[in-house]
Amino acid sequence: MDENMKKRNEILAKTVIKGLESRNMSGYYAADKEAAVKQALELIPEGSTIAMGGCASASEVGLISALEDGNYNYLDRSKMSPRESLMAAYDADVFLSSANAITSDGVMVNIDGNSNRVSCIAQGPRKVVFIVGMNKVCSDLDAAMKRARNVAAPANAQRFDVKTPCKETGKCFDCKSPDTICCQFLITRYSRHEGRIHVILVNDTLGF
Repeated sequence: MDENMKKRNEILAKTVIKGLESRNMSGYYAADKEAAVKQALELIPEGSTIAMGGCASASEVGLISALEDGNYNYLDRSKMSPRESLMAAYDADVFLSSANAITSDGVMVNIDGNSNRVSCIAQGPRKVVFIVGMNKVCSDLDAAMKRARNVAAPANAQRFDVKTPCKETGKCFDCKSPDTICCQFLITRYSRHEGRIHVILVNDTLGF
């Protein structure tokens, strides 16, 4: 990444963190992937039970490997049925996620197909740790919704055996396809539970 862009992201992250704090959420800045893992592990006590909901960013920075190699009870949902993994996630100490988009004043947008991810963000796990690349920061909620629908969702659709317009065209058609992966939209604008939501902003391009 260009040095000027890195500096711009560092400055912008301070604004996002102030916005998160005004919404009763905690924000952190990580200069690179290694710093992101270090910060995440400071938020996750050893021995914790950790679940995850489709967070490519956590894998990309190396956090999943660190959890699997460390003294943690990481729940690998690929080895569980969808219902089993969801119920286990609700009762986890820590839930890992990312955001499809985040505004410069700290509002997060997430789109889900089966709702396992957005339901755990909204309620359930005791702590939620977000790994969010600075590429996902948008100017306002309208821009964040557009990014989630026209960038994140079409990219995410490529991973699945689905027949949706966005998979074929790369943009949202607000479809009602039986295969749609955009069933639930979650806008996280405030947390009533202090100390529950933690957002690590990584100076890198991560996820969708």
